[in-house]
Amino acid sequence: MPHLLSRSVGRVSEQQKQADNRARAITDEFRAFVATGWAAPAGARPELSPAAPYAAARRAALSARYPGERLVIPAGGLKVRSNDTDYVFRPHTAFAYLTGLGADREPDAVLVLEPTDDGHDAILFFRPLAGRDSDEFFGDARYGEFWVGARPSIADIEAELGLAGRHFDDFLDAATKDAATMVVRVVRDAERELTAQLDQRRVSEGRTQEALEEADDELAHTISHARMVKDDYEIAQMRAAVDATQVGFEAIIAELPQLAARGRGERWVEGIFGLHARHQGNGVGYDSICAAGDHANTLHWIKNTGDIAGDELILVDAGVEVDALYTADITRTLPVAGTFTDAQREVYDAVYAAQQAGIAAARPGNTFSDIHAAAIRVIAEHIHAWGLLPDGIDVEATLDKEHGQYHRRWMVHGTSHHLGLDVHDCALATREEYMDAELLPGMVLTVEPGLYFKADDELAPERFRGIGIRIEDDIVITADGCENLSAGMPRSSADVEAWIRSVQAR
Repeated sequence: MPHLLSRSVGRVSEQQKQADNRARAITDEFRAFVATGWAAPAGARPELSPAAPYAAARRAALSARYPGERLVIPAGGLKVRSNDTDYVFRPHTAFAYLTGLGADREPDAVLVLEPTDDGHDAILFFRPLAGRDSDEFFGDARYGEFWVGARPSIADIEAELGLAGRHFDDFLDAATKDAATMVVRVVRDAERELTAQLDQRRVSEGRTQEALEEADDELAHTISHARMVKDDYEIAQMRAAVDATQVGFEAIIAELPQLAARGRGERWVEGIFGLHARHQGNGVGYDSICAAGDHANTLHWIKNTGDIAGDELILVDAGVEVDALYTADITRTLPVAGTFTDAQREVYDAVYAAQQAGIAAARPGNTFSDIHAAAIRVIAEHIHAWGLLPDGIDVEATLDKEHGQYHRRWMVHGTSHHLGLDVHDCALATREEYMDAELLPGMVLTVEPGLYFKADDELAPERFRGIGIRIEDDIVITADGCENLSAGMPRSSADVEAWIRSVQAR
């Protein structure tokens, strides 16, 4: 990583600034020299983003919810990694949802919805491109064009997003103007330092900290809940994310015959998927789970450090996040040898039957929790048929939420969650709005039952020990049922085996 000669750089820790171990500032003569001799920037104004009309409609809905109030939605800022470098930036989900910006766009930007007589004006405060004769151009390693590349101008942002652009330096005064007489709400968790500045200004105008936080939390909840039903643009992005994820899974399948000899095969699988995720989209939507053998029974196995044996299963839970930041979330459990053993198939087919029941329950008029209820009943039936429940406990008894739940030893997690800009989307919705809510067309959900028999589980049949299986697909609720967006990735045991043969024959 190159080391900047000037100490005016923003990308350093406070401890490093105090250490004073960097080279001294560049000379005035060099400043003048480096500002000259550059060709004029090329390129026309960007076209209006395909996301812009949809983002405008989302802002209009939010505007109607909070008439006469100023709404502040930060993108968040860059975060320091390894002392003096930055993590790759990802804008806050609420900001991406309401602007249409994705990938690593516009750190430190803030969307402000400024109240008007008939709604709100949308204003994006951000750091526009500085002139090459400015100190920022060469002297600022965090924002300078010389170091991190060109950023859009105010005119560029206005053309791309269809809203007003202003310099970030004007933000704080604009956001707190008339704060004594106007309610100002902010998405608090997007940028702590900025929120603290706003809190100081708002409290000085007579607001209490408790009242501020309550109002802000309501705004965050409203935006999170609004994301439950996806618009046409969002569903198209979800399709693209699923399609890209299939590319990554098929790259893994092509490598299955070599995994046993690789050493640390789980890392190899993780790397293959990550390569295609970065090539197909923005990257992975979450840390991939690449769990072979008994590791599949650790639900959040993201270490991915294990070897892979040729007779094992590998459970891969992974999704590509596209540039617009919508992510897929798909799990396939694959036999490394290309075919399931009898015991593996027995467990796999039970999970597949449960998933089929869950998908069938994913339809308008049912509730979100009906998906889990349908899938878990099938799981409980198989657990009972295998004789794993305690004496005197039948399917109905184990499904009793007050006194049963014995089956959860082998299927502990929920069967579904909302999916979109976040892998566990709409997380601020209340239980009534989430678990008990009626399914509506446009909702995008996962359906992902599993069965997990740990290698040291003495209550599990010996033939099942060390087998962990999950099957997960991404569905969208339609007017008369649901569509499996990931239907192109086979699911039944026979179809998975045929899929492996087909991919490896290419």
